[in-house]
Amino acid sequence: MMKHLFSIWLILITAGLYGQRGGIVNGRVLDTDSGEPMVAVNISADRRTGTISGEAGEFSLSLSPGTHLIEFYYVGYEVARRSIRLAAGETVALEIEMNRTSKMLDEVVVSAGKYEQKLSDVTVSLELLKPYQLSNQNITSLDMILERTSGVSILDGQPSIRGGSGFSYGVGSRVLMLVDDLPMISGDAGDIKWNYMPVENLHQVEVIKGASSVLHGSSALNGVINFRTRFPGNEPETEVTLHGGVYMKPQRRELVWWERNPLFGGVSFSHLRMIGNLELTLGGNYFKNEGYRELEHEQRGRGNVAVRYRFQKVRGLTAGISANGMLLDAADFLLWQNADSGAYRQNPETWSPLTGHRYNIDPSLEYVTPEGDKHSLKTRIYSVGNSAVDTEKSSFSNIYYAEYRYLKRFGEQVNWTSGISFSRNTVIANLYENHRGSNTAAYSQLDANPLNRLKVSAGIRWEMNTLNGTLYYSIPVVRVGTNYQAGSATYLRASFGQGYRFPSVAEKYASAEVGGLRIFKNPDLEPERGWSAEAGLKQGFSLGGWMGFADLALFWTEYANMIEYTFGVYPKDTTAIPTFDDVGFKALNIGTARITGAELSLNGEGRMGPLRLRVTGGYTFMNPVDPGIIREEGRGEDEAFILKYRRRHLVKADAELEAWRLFAGANVQYNSRMVNVDEVFIDPLTGNLLQPGFPEYWNTHATGYFLADFRLGWNIVDALRVNVILRNAFNREYLGRPGDIGPPRNFTLQVRLTF
Repeated sequence: MMKHLFSIWLILITAGLYGQRGGIVNGRVLDTDSGEPMVAVNISADRRTGTISGEAGEFSLSLSPGTHLIEFYYVGYEVARRSIRLAAGETVALEIEMNRTSKMLDEVVVSAGKYEQKLSDVTVSLELLKPYQLSNQNITSLDMILERTSGVSILDGQPSIRGGSGFSYGVGSRVLMLVDDLPMISGDAGDIKWNYMPVENLHQVEVIKGASSVLHGSSALNGVINFRTRFPGNEPETEVTLHGGVYMKPQRRELVWWERNPLFGGVSFSHLRMIGNLELTLGGNYFKNEGYRELEHEQRGRGNVAVRYRFQKVRGLTAGISANGMLLDAADFLLWQNADSGAYRQNPETWSPLTGHRYNIDPSLEYVTPEGDKHSLKTRIYSVGNSAVDTEKSSFSNIYYAEYRYLKRFGEQVNWTSGISFSRNTVIANLYENHRGSNTAAYSQLDANPLNRLKVSAGIRWEMNTLNGTLYYSIPVVRVGTNYQAGSATYLRASFGQGYRFPSVAEKYASAEVGGLRIFKNPDLEPERGWSAEAGLKQGFSLGGWMGFADLALFWTEYANMIEYTFGVYPKDTTAIPTFDDVGFKALNIGTARITGAELSLNGEGRMGPLRLRVTGGYTFMNPVDPGIIREEGRGEDEAFILKYRRRHLVKADAELEAWRLFAGANVQYNSRMVNVDEVFIDPLTGNLLQPGFPEYWNTHATGYFLADFRLGWNIVDALRVNVILRNAFNREYLGRPGDIGPPRNFTLQVRLTF
């Protein structure tokens, strides 16, 4: 009896469902310009359910009878919308064409919130660098283009955003380097390997200015640089670039040490294609530089591969793995022989050639639900090895990193991002000894649109760090921000963010002597903390064929427990009489810092007939001071209150004009005088011992300087372009850190093939 009743009930329910069955929407998504199908377009029905397009751009949705709004989203394209009315049992066919976005303020970025946002919607200052800016200027190392970016300076490889960092002898970074959203900071020195970044496969670089530790953790105290690599489109793409160049004689002919002019050159390639549901990216680079300074050279070879597979049977599921590796043979320049004929000649006692490797392997898994929520698991192994001729300076480090991130969308009004991360760090080194550490973190951020034109953001992070069994906690750090659209292309923003940085292994444990320059370890070094705040205005403009935006920002940054290398007497035995062997540099928590200032930047492009002009640039004013010195001594004429290794004025500008098959470009920079350096270098007694002639050179040559680069190019045919680049065109002699004179005028010929 019960079996018969159940059968009748099942038949009635099935019949009822059949009677109320919905309809089906089938379709394809195409690129308007090329007509090619678009893969992995996010498709939402009534912002409640959805799917993604397949290999041929196809999609299918089962919906209830009635009226539905279907929306199509893809990075770099305008949102497409279709309203349909669906009857029970009906099948509707759609063909959707999507247009690439033409507004610079609609550029898509991910670094600010760990999800895709329009540039106009972010609540912080964010700079965007595109591939053409690197390829047209023959950028072979990422720091070369960052030096040309508004508000950013690089001092002997160490980045500073709006004066947030000085010079710390090659170790530690207050700016976090990301590659595809994962940290790429070495496990021993805590530095950035600029020449390791795969510039041949660049999609874009996003530079966040200001404390960003809530989403990105330690080392994001001063900002974040996110290098995002490319994946293929619908058509295969191959690019091969060859270049060669020569260093010319400097203004002061007595600096010339060579019998023939030093050369540099290299080759790079990239290949991107789709094979069914598989996305494949290949790249490689070889570079050799004889160096304009004696005993300085670099030779490196790098290769990379990335594959990503989109599962058809499980819509929204993607698995990928990428790998990058490099072999290196190099020798850096540290101290000169003297300020006259020996300024390009290295002190032989500081010469330390090395061979090394860098590699990373990044498996990842991502799932986008039909409702648009995203689960992401990203992992990385990053290995850095340096084998020096002097084995006491060799070091090897490995970082194992994993991060799970969940993005929940509540319609178009709210995005909630949360995640956890864990990393393990091992260091084997004679220079630092052997160490093990780990880092665990949890974070959450909410981005909401409570009103039509208002966006608000708030986040929190907690982090725990261990090194050799010693446990360090970060107090919870927070960030808040708001963005208000005051007009059709006018955006006001304000933000506040806290940050922190755990000291690197090298800062705590490095103990070395190089050419009379001694470095002492400090195992008691504590983490540094800080915060930054800013208020800004972004104004877009469009006039005929011209469009762009201007951005004005006022900023304030404070540091506590700031880590700086400080010259002094550091005896091992405090009861004994100090000797000269106890004199040198040690990383110390010196106290506080305050950096205030303003930045104005401009980005624009436009056409007038056959002419196309692109312009970027900016001016940054900074007042980086030590509040403790001001309180104790006031603002003396010697400006001792200014933080070391900072400049107060930066001007960066770039313009490029295209006409028919020709283009011409210019890049100019102005860096004001570096007010303060370590006193030991400019004191006549100690300065001449460490770097002969530097105290006098500092007084006569340490001024602000202007640099100009020029470039010309010719597209001989669509697939072949020839460029010539003249750097430091006016052959200006300029100084970075003490004893580090920049390269003289140099010429590069570049040939680029695309097919």
